[in-house]
Amino acid sequence: MVSKSNRSRRYTEEFKRDAVALVRSSGKTVTEVAREIGVSAEGVRNWVKQDTIDRGQGAPGELTSAEREELRRLRRQNRERAETIEALRNAAVFFVKESDR
Repeated sequence: MVSKSNRSRRYTEEFKRDAVALVRSSGKTVTEVAREIGVSAEGVRNWVKQDTIDRGQGAPGELTSAEREELRRLRRQNRERAETIEALRNAAVFFVKESDR
């Protein structure tokens, strides 16, 4: 029996692009291509869907890869700023208590 790791594999953008191109040009199903390249069919299906969105052919409201990356960046930046604000707030409370002594 083969055990599966809890961590998913990471594939390069080039590998994903090649897989999507193979699906689009070969006339084979996503499942067939996935089996050939040793990737889950769901993974390849997601890559094809994201490529369709990135080409501007997705449903309204679906985020392109660039938009997803920007959202990730902004959320990280927001989290970092919230942590900085909390640290400054704690420092202010500390100094107020110290000055009252």
